[in-house]
Amino acid sequence: MNSSEPLEIERRFLILRPDTAELDRRCTRVYSMEQTYLLSPPHQTERVRRREGQDGVAFFHTVKIDRTALTRLEQEEAITPEAYEAYLSRRDPMTQTIYKTRYCLPEGPYTFEIDLYPFWPHYAVMEIELPREDAPFRFPHGIRVIRELTGDHRFSNAALSRRIPAENELL
Repeated sequence: MNSSEPLEIERRFLILRPDTAELDRRCTRVYSMEQTYLLSPPHQTERVRRREGQDGVAFFHTVKIDRTALTRLEQEEAITPEAYEAYLSRRDPMTQTIYKTRYCLPEGPYTFEIDLYPFWPHYAVMEIELPREDAPFRFPHGIRVIRELTGDHRFSNAALSRRIPAENELL
């Protein structure tokens, strides 16, 4: 693996859905997001994202290529609203757009991202990007972790765009 490749080393966790008032108080940024997945080859994920927050609306195009269970090559670029609309013409017809609210919660040297989905009233997904696969970290105070989802592709956003499991399937 080339050391200059833009790598994403990420761990994901199923958590009890936190109180949104508490998240609003503790988080540094909150975004409303729409993710649409595009047709792409196996072991690669391509998507466009619309993100709205305190800093306005932004659009992104992202390609991710699996390397290991924790590590992916990631290429992301900001795009114009017109480019976003053009990419939508390549939407994978087997998927639905994923809507979520993302809360960015700082803890030590890291920022945890907590995604609240409208289809799960009791659970959420929390992720952390790390500098290396074995980097130590501490969970944020007050967050109840149910189990780790890292490497379980059934709960990736791309998989959720194809099939949303009922809450009783999460445990």
